[in-house]
Amino acid sequence: MADDNGGVIATIGMDAFRTQLDTGVHVLYADEPVDAGGQDAGPTPHDFVKMGLASCTAITLRMYANRKAWPVEQIRVRVYMEKTEEKTTFHRAIELQGNLDEEQRKRMLQIANACPVHKTLTHPIEVSTLLVKQVNDPSQTG
Repeated sequence: MADDNGGVIATIGMDAFRTQLDTGVHVLYADEPVDAGGQDAGPTPHDFVKMGLASCTAITLRMYANRKAWPVEQIRVRVYMEKTEEKTTFHRAIELQGNLDEEQRKRMLQIANACPVHKTLTHPIEVSTLLVKQVNDPSQTG
């Protein structure tokens, strides 16, 4: 899987809270539900985090099953999130359809725990934030 060092740009205007997400290749939209003041025009930011873990797990498992030529017909990954004051827990349920023996199933669980997003979420994370001036900021002109 490719590293995402290219970044993502999130742009929000006055349209509460619809946010355009641009990867440079794909454009998606995030929003909040109507009962939270949004328009429900897309998944919530937390939904995107859960989708990242679920999709990365499924893709990683598919890659491994294909490489091993194992008879995996379908992979379903369900992720939900539980937040407490102390921590956030991602619960992940993986359903493998296909004729796999118990050793193959155990190996698939090991591989799921090695997916890149799982590794990112289970290692220390630091967020570095820089506030930049507007491009059209009058104080930036000579």
